[in-house]
Amino acid sequence: MPRKDIKNIELAAEADTFRLGARVAEVLCPGALIHLSGDLGAGKTTLVRGMLRALGYEGRVKSPTFSIVELYELSKLSLYHFDFYRFESSAELQDSGLLEHFGTDAVCIVEWPENAGPTLPRPDLLIRLELGSQGGRHAAVSAHSDRGLSWLARLDT
Repeated sequence: MPRKDIKNIELAAEADTFRLGARVAEVLCPGALIHLSGDLGAGKTTLVRGMLRALGYEGRVKSPTFSIVELYELSKLSLYHFDFYRFESSAELQDSGLLEHFGTDAVCIVEWPENAGPTLPRPDLLIRLELGSQGGRHAAVSAHSDRGLSWLARLDT
């Protein structure tokens, strides 16, 4: 019997990753926290781009690998897109001052959450993206809160 707290989704093309982001955007609300894990090139920023387009953002969406955070002010909410790829310890997150954005009414999307250590709050959803052997991708979407469980039930596969 499949677990109710995880959905596995095959993403044959980049457009499928983009559409998954759009579906996730449908459930976002103020205070949401989403973690994105996966190797370089697995599609994390493409997923965020899909979310932002679905939320009405038309500007450029880039990976915040070097800036660490990009803020998108949308009509319904503020969305912070974090990338902790360059972090080497949880102390870097604590010292950065970025923790003040979590637990607010802003939506926080975090790439490379594993590099921030245990200081990072637990997400509503964790989306693990993996490169497939035939060029596609695989997403494992898991819920880590009651709100995340509700959202997961609303995601079509």
